[in-house]
Amino acid sequence: MIPVQVVGLGMSLTDLTLRTLDIIKGAQVLVGGRRHLAYFPEHPAEKIILGKDPEHVILKLGELAQYRQIVILASGDPNFFGIGPLVVRLLGPENVRIHPNITAVQAASGRLQTAWQMAQVVSLHGRGWESLDAALDAPGLWFIYTDPAHAPDAIARRLLKSGRIEARLCVLEDLGLETERFAWMSLDEAADRTFSPLNIVVLDLISAPFRNRQGRLPGKDPMFHLGMPEEFYCPERGLITKAEVRAVVLAKLELYPGQVLWDIGAGSGSVGLEASLLIGRGRIVAVEKNPKRAAQITANREKLQVDNFEVICGRAPACLAVLTPPDRVFIGGGGVDLEDILCEVLSCLRPGGKVTLTATLLETLEKARKILLRENYLIDIIQLQVSRAQPLAGGSYLQTLNPVWVITGSALAR
Repeated sequence: MIPVQVVGLGMSLTDLTLRTLDIIKGAQVLVGGRRHLAYFPEHPAEKIILGKDPEHVILKLGELAQYRQIVILASGDPNFFGIGPLVVRLLGPENVRIHPNITAVQAASGRLQTAWQMAQVVSLHGRGWESLDAALDAPGLWFIYTDPAHAPDAIARRLLKSGRIEARLCVLEDLGLETERFAWMSLDEAADRTFSPLNIVVLDLISAPFRNRQGRLPGKDPMFHLGMPEEFYCPERGLITKAEVRAVVLAKLELYPGQVLWDIGAGSGSVGLEASLLIGRGRIVAVEKNPKRAAQITANREKLQVDNFEVICGRAPACLAVLTPPDRVFIGGGGVDLEDILCEVLSCLRPGGKVTLTATLLETLEKARKILLRENYLIDIIQLQVSRAQPLAGGSYLQTLNPVWVITGSALAR
């Protein structure tokens, strides 16, 4: 197979190097969005539009690459909220060469003459509002990738509707083109304007006064903390991820504000509920097939006043396809359906996603390991052996709990 070249165009053709221009010139098949292909109207290569179903197109490219040189054109840097990771995952890292370029964030910071190493970057492109909502948790500078459904005016209106922050924003339009322009404005000004569809937003959150003095999100029970005792969740016959295992699972998931987490086989909901303390204005979806346990999860959610937590009483994997794609997934139960559940989860994970499972059976461990290896995930496996002090004859002894494996699959290395 001839390696597929993925070339970042930067902001315009002027950002291309002589080397990448030569790579594009040598293409026999040129792939990209309509705007990208329009840069090369005289190019003799066959042109393929990368439309709304990029996975289907990229898989077809694997066949063409057996005998033709393919170049995929991408905006900015293909590895920065771009198509690069998807091409690597579908075609294999040994069959892909990626050529980075300037990102819109770099270009925007240059135009505004502001440092961006401490800034936060979120993408609303093809996603929900969760990442923006999470930004409300932390003042500072945020760079926001947009799309037609999340245009600058819609962003401004959403922030105004929240009624909780002071902010200003800068919309940088048509970066690198002759029509380039940018300006700082208030939320009210931005809410009433129409912008070029080619834009990036820089949001300056001056303050976040909706936080209370304890730094907790509003609505959360002030006594709610990581590592709540199992008894608090009223588990059925001990069907709960033990506090010590819970702590390791939450660490392995690498949670941060704005993410979407699925908790599959949620039991009493302990993992998903405690994850809410780490993902800010993100979203947790707890999936539990047992109606009695699903009702208990709902009761726990209400008791803890967690308002970004959805409970779905349904059987996985059948109920997963309609859910918002996740950034992180915890599978605490699956039984005989584990293989189908894990395969569905991996097909739904967003780029850079992680999935963590717990297992008490060797068979479960091996099944999960084989699936993750087959799908080219980086695998991390640890075993936890927890012992707890219990009173005995005026002293204490250590009562050993069942050993648990924690398996984590990371898409970052694919």
